[in-house]
Amino acid sequence: MTHGSAGVPPAKGWHSRGYVPHLDHPGLIQSITFRLADALPTSVIERLRQSEPDDRRVLERLEDYLNAGHGECLLRDPTHAQVVENALLHFDGQRYRLLAWVVMPNHVHVLIETQTGHAVADAVQSWKSFTAKAINQALGRHGVLWQREYFDRYIRDERHLRAVMEYIDHNPVKAGLVKTTDDWRFGSARLSGMPTMGASASRRQNS
Repeated sequence: MTHGSAGVPPAKGWHSRGYVPHLDHPGLIQSITFRLADALPTSVIERLRQSEPDDRRVLERLEDYLNAGHGECLLRDPTHAQVVENALLHFDGQRYRLLAWVVMPNHVHVLIETQTGHAVADAVQSWKSFTAKAINQALGRHGVLWQREYFDRYIRDERHLRAVMEYIDHNPVKAGLVKTTDDWRFGSARLSGMPTMGASASRRQNS
């Protein structure tokens, strides 16, 4: 592998691990969704992709499926949800800037600004690896906790940023889990302040 200045690997740009294409580039704001292994079977994804020609509509229907609460929904347990939230916050300001997040019963939405030398895939892998070990240990079991793939979308502009922030904040309300965004414990909606493109601080710094 060749490296850029100061030994930093070059940005990957668009790449794929055989299923979902991803975009890695320092300074981008990325919206990321990852799910528990039993939350969204591959057969459901394939069926939706075959029946829906529009990618946006596919994502909407996948979100509806997740919000319906399929699978064990292990993250409904506050102890497990706290493990995930702590993992997201741990490298905030070092490997990425954490702008928004919500830990749902069977999936997680995260909005980050990427940093040079730290790929999105590495961040997601770190979250999954740490939380899987901790949650499995708490449950006294072994096995796969998270689905291998994840979905990510880069934020195009300020309007797109605010739309994604709005969705993340209101996901628990949309899923019928709480009445207001402030009622959901494991997410950034309970904190004040909304970042803008190029913001250098996480929302939690305004709490």
